[in-house]
Amino acid sequence: MTACVSAFRWVPPFAQGFVRDHRVRWAHEEIGRPYDTHLVDSEILNSPDYRAWQPFGQVPAYRDGDLELFESGAIVLYIARSSEILAPQDAGFARVVAWVIAALSSIEPSVQNFANLDTFHAGAPWVAGYRPIAEAALRRRLTALAARLEGKGYLEGRFTAADIMMATVLRELEESAILGDYQVVDAYLQRCLARPAWRKALGAQLATFRANAPEQVVSA
Repeated sequence: MTACVSAFRWVPPFAQGFVRDHRVRWAHEEIGRPYDTHLVDSEILNSPDYRAWQPFGQVPAYRDGDLELFESGAIVLYIARSSEILAPQDAGFARVVAWVIAALSSIEPSVQNFANLDTFHAGAPWVAGYRPIAEAALRRRLTALAARLEGKGYLEGRFTAADIMMATVLRELEESAILGDYQVVDAYLQRCLARPAWRKALGAQLATFRANAPEQVVSA
């Protein structure tokens, strides 16, 4: 049976390519496993059936046979458990889990606190005072990550599911100049984004948005 991932039917341009079903698509592309998509909108997200699948009304949700999952990290780890391509299937799997959690709990909050200042809070009077605090916290995380990546191609030496999660987190900084101060981290990110599976997954997500763009967007 083909696995199924929920994905937005359409999002505004600033969010396109960043919706988290891309992480699940990327994992599938790396192992060459096909998947179906279940397209959703705000009405579906708030329906009782969808909330039974994804309690918080978000994407992605995932179904593989009788198994239903939510949260992109959990889904990617589940996929990784089925393939040596994405993680060692021995005790080394635990280290991949650790890095997935690190991407989501140690790196992503600092990335979003900084990146969201210009994405969602531009012009707010408190931003100027808070920006140095957010930047300092982010720089501490990036410094630690750069130290880990020094001399390594990927977090665990070879590409794993952990790199899917870390790269999609770091990509939110692409519009900022801050990664220019962390060449090891930036080179790592570009290495991840050069993978054919990443490009194929991104293309699939963007194709869905193009096909379902509101009429006024298409004609603009």
